[in-house]
Amino acid sequence: MGVRVRWLSWLALLTGGLTVTAAALAAWQLWLPTAAWTAPQLAQIHSLSLQSLPPVPPDPGNAVADHPQARQLGHAVFFDPRFSATGTISCATCHQPALDFTDGLPVSRAIGRSKRNAPSIISSVYSPWLYWDGRKDSLWSQALAPLEDPAEHGGDRLQYLRIVYADAAYRSLYEQLFGPMPDLADPQRFPLEAAAAPIANAAWLAMQPRDRQAVNRAFANLGKTIAAYERLLLPGTSRFDRYAARLSGGQQPAADFSNWEKRGLALFIGAANCTQCHNGPLLTNNAFHNTGLLSVPGHIPDKGRVGALQGLRADPFNCLGEYNDATDRNCDELLYAKDDKELVGAFRTPSLRNLARTAPYGHAGQHATLDAALQHYNQAPDAMIGHNEAKPLALWPWQIYQLRAFLESLQAPPDVAPRWLQPPP
Repeated sequence: MGVRVRWLSWLALLTGGLTVTAAALAAWQLWLPTAAWTAPQLAQIHSLSLQSLPPVPPDPGNAVADHPQARQLGHAVFFDPRFSATGTISCATCHQPALDFTDGLPVSRAIGRSKRNAPSIISSVYSPWLYWDGRKDSLWSQALAPLEDPAEHGGDRLQYLRIVYADAAYRSLYEQLFGPMPDLADPQRFPLEAAAAPIANAAWLAMQPRDRQAVNRAFANLGKTIAAYERLLLPGTSRFDRYAARLSGGQQPAADFSNWEKRGLALFIGAANCTQCHNGPLLTNNAFHNTGLLSVPGHIPDKGRVGALQGLRADPFNCLGEYNDATDRNCDELLYAKDDKELVGAFRTPSLRNLARTAPYGHAGQHATLDAALQHYNQAPDAMIGHNEAKPLALWPWQIYQLRAFLESLQAPPDVAPRWLQPPP
């Protein structure tokens, strides 16, 4: 009973002078079990659970997407710091398995400082767009970009191909998958200082077109092996998923899903309107929205999606490019993507799974805690640029805590064998 009295006192402070009767009623309701779920609610809950997650989609653009040797090579490259200008940065620097493949920083730091937060790559295989602004349209093409980004790995494609060429184990795996590598031992054809991106230098431009094409294809192949590895990184079953599965099966739910979590779930699919953007088993619609997040201190406001498609359409590694392995191209996402002034300041909706170890939140890590992120959406401030699509939730403080309790129930280790979560021996 003493606990309930403390709740009454706490609620009296939060409500700023509500009558004792109203506060007592609110407090008592917190302790009551939730009402039985309605049929529409049960259908929504099922749609959010991993029971509704379809099989990993095929990737016709990557001929080795599910090849065991491609996974093996991609796994090794993912953790290998030699694939950077300094020999100190790997993909795992910013995508750490212990942090659900994030780095715990507001914006990533590698060779330099990125302008955006490193999102988790768990379940990226399901997304038609990669990066916060969607400037890549396949998992394999996304894997290429950080390697040549001056703020991330900072090297060039010829440098990385030479690592594969000189490493007997890497080269053997590569050539079993793709055939002979270009003859990188010939400096007349393949100069040491040739760089194609972010701006092509004179040495690259002086190469024969067929040799540039051979390098680009080999570089694309390298990205395809990394993607083959990343396709293994799938979300694991959370407490929410177990609760939803028992509901779907008509079983009595286990006691490890608390009343607060149930109330948070009811808010999530109801009054808080979260499923407008965070729907499906990965809790994302993979669309782009301006939700009024602040920009990085000291930087001009980030335009987000605007401009990203222009770069993507000029990217030789996009869906329409010659390095796509698909014989029957389906590039509708790219061809018909919306790119106009309505998307100023818009960013891709992130998944809400595995929030416990992936703070801070937002495209630039604007919110250090989940409470701060929820308060932002509760208030829905005006956007610095563009228009904030979100409307104030106007939830009571205890409803915010209930919503957080539900979101924390979505935590689970990735559904992948432990050997894939560490560097290969």
